[in-house]
Amino acid sequence: MVGNVGKTVKISGPLIVAENMADAKLFDVVHVSRMNLVGEIIELRGDRASIQVYEETSGLGPGEDVVSTGEPLSAELAPGLLTGIFDGIQRPLTTLSFKYGSRISRGVSVNSLNREKKWRFTPRKKAGDDVCEGDVLGVVQETEIVEHRILVPNGMSGKLRSIEEGDFTIVDPIAEIETEKGTEKVCMLRKWPVRKGRPYAGKLSPDRPMVTGQRVIDTLFPIARGGVAAVPGPFGSGKTVVQHQLAKWADADIIVYVGCGERGNEMTDVLNEFPALKDPETGEPLMKRTVLIANTSDMPVAAREASIYTGITIAEYYRDMGYNVAIMADSTSRWAEALREMSGRLEEMPGDEGYPAYLASRLAEFYERAGVVKLLGSEEKTGSVTAIGAVSPPGGDLSEPVSQATLRIVKVFWGLSASLAYKRHFPAIDWLVSYSLYADKMKDWYDKNVGKGFFKYRQFVQTTLQEEAALDEIVRLVGMDALSSHDRLIMETAKMIREDYLHQNAFHEVDTYTSLRKQLLMLLTVYEFYTLSDEALKNFVALDDILKCPFIEKIGRAKYIEEGNLAAFDELIGEMTAQLRALSEGGERDV
Repeated sequence: MVGNVGKTVKISGPLIVAENMADAKLFDVVHVSRMNLVGEIIELRGDRASIQVYEETSGLGPGEDVVSTGEPLSAELAPGLLTGIFDGIQRPLTTLSFKYGSRISRGVSVNSLNREKKWRFTPRKKAGDDVCEGDVLGVVQETEIVEHRILVPNGMSGKLRSIEEGDFTIVDPIAEIETEKGTEKVCMLRKWPVRKGRPYAGKLSPDRPMVTGQRVIDTLFPIARGGVAAVPGPFGSGKTVVQHQLAKWADADIIVYVGCGERGNEMTDVLNEFPALKDPETGEPLMKRTVLIANTSDMPVAAREASIYTGITIAEYYRDMGYNVAIMADSTSRWAEALREMSGRLEEMPGDEGYPAYLASRLAEFYERAGVVKLLGSEEKTGSVTAIGAVSPPGGDLSEPVSQATLRIVKVFWGLSASLAYKRHFPAIDWLVSYSLYADKMKDWYDKNVGKGFFKYRQFVQTTLQEEAALDEIVRLVGMDALSSHDRLIMETAKMIREDYLHQNAFHEVDTYTSLRKQLLMLLTVYEFYTLSDEALKNFVALDDILKCPFIEKIGRAKYIEEGNLAAFDELIGEMTAQLRALSEGGERDV
């Protein structure tokens, strides 16, 4: 306990005002009443503290005791995080369910991580070595997929006095370091304030993509490793499915999925699906490299804000080990609504649509913690955090404050379209409004690792879709028959791109994921179709005759060609070339 025991004088939903709190500090964690409800000080005026409580406050009255812990809200970081399912303040939901049933009782106190389980620790340093913060002391095999690296704690450096190999709990000392302050014992468990970014040696510019296996993203609007993206869209446009697909297939080492104020049934889907999904690299369950933070819409509103910070802190912790981490926040709009509610109860001056004036800076604080960084330590290593936030603008209105504040920060915008969703086109990412500011920076990586033609075909796809949008206006006015054969070919090619390339079935075993190599071959097939067909039209071949060729149907089914059978694309292109050349020669003879 720090200082005197405060007393509540006002209770307004999740906001409590307590007096006699002069010794407390901003963002200290407090315990309220005999029920030990967890709260956090968010405002101090004289000896009065405004506290947001992360649990239900019904039944409380004036005069309840408020005790400050003197410490900020912190995340526990140690082996045992992976496969874990936590709430917004990192209480383990599986453990709570086992102890207290399916509904979380108020005031329950459980350690975030298991203090009794023993982990096999294998040293990477030996006694007598000089170590500094960020150096790897040793490793623990946390899951079959992930090696957990135990680092020298932040702010600590010196000579390693002793280090042991064996089975230890996360609170057992595993090493002793001789520092300027004396000998300090080191255990596997670390605590870190969630609102404070973890330190690093330097920030680097993102220069390679995070491959997602989603064609519309990887081809048209790629996101860089260490980049930030927003997925705004109206209700029913598929934001959550896009996030799920990225969590399943993105080539990140670790996934942190934060369900912030989402519907309970959607989080249930995640909890049921992830353990059943196989990691494409190792064949192990995907859960073995995933941390889930579930803060559903029926949980106390104040905990939504904490859930975002808890998630990004865990992501930074694994980044510091040298891993590439992807964090999915679904959705930041619900988090902003929690900010608005707390701001209203604090009687702060409202900004646009009632949101607090500091909305944009809070969003920036979250997204700016993403990035590619040079890590602390004696070895040169890098790690990354890629942040993808879903935004749920009311009525799909992107001019509302949360969407606008997010767009000023992020460099990738995947705008979901209600009209595409109604047409059953998924992912419903609108290619006419979406953009990626990373694409040009990553051209060299694509040329080197995928093929020099990839960006040429990408440009072809973008140009064709834009030309289709312009021609579509003419078609609506005077009909398709008014177009020239060349313009009709553009319309047919654009239709092929939309239906056979950009449309992707998340629930189909083969179509759910497409490698960059397969994407290149699919693009090449469409490009060759357009080029050869245009050549045939110049030789007086009718477009209707081209569209009757047998290869047209095969192009439509090309997305279902398995990754191990990519040679089938060479056969398809050869067949298409032969059929179109035969038509061209026939057309020339007719003339």
